[in-house]
Amino acid sequence: MTDRLTQLQDAVDQLAQQFVACFHYVNRHHNLETLGPHDKIRDVKQEQNQREVEPVEPSEFHAGLLELSRDLILKEQQIEVLISTLPGLDTSEADQERSVRELEDELKAAEAQRQEALKEKDQILAKLDEVIRNVRRP
Repeated sequence: MTDRLTQLQDAVDQLAQQFVACFHYVNRHHNLETLGPHDKIRDVKQEQNQREVEPVEPSEFHAGLLELSRDLILKEQQIEVLISTLPGLDTSEADQERSVRELEDELKAAEAQRQEALKEKDQILAKLDEVIRNVRRP
């Protein structure tokens, strides 16, 4: 599950970066046009304007927007797939709590087995030590 969560976080980060790239593209390549009757285009020196905005042909601008929007949609679909594979979406809270309790019980049983194995190991080591000491004595 941790791997899926990491993949999901990475995908969300990538989506945010794509949004920023889209805003940058639109801001950098739009045409300097008014949107309403009261809007005015600032009178800026041509040199400064070239650094801020580099308008492209409308068809090229539209093609760029189309490609960027497809990339956004694809990334969003990838995020949806990752979300759908996360565990727990189809189970109720009570089922999840029962599953956690079962896992805790299994963990307790495994810990008891481990403790028993450690005791057995200590007993065997003690017997082995006794045998070795008896072999040394002539």
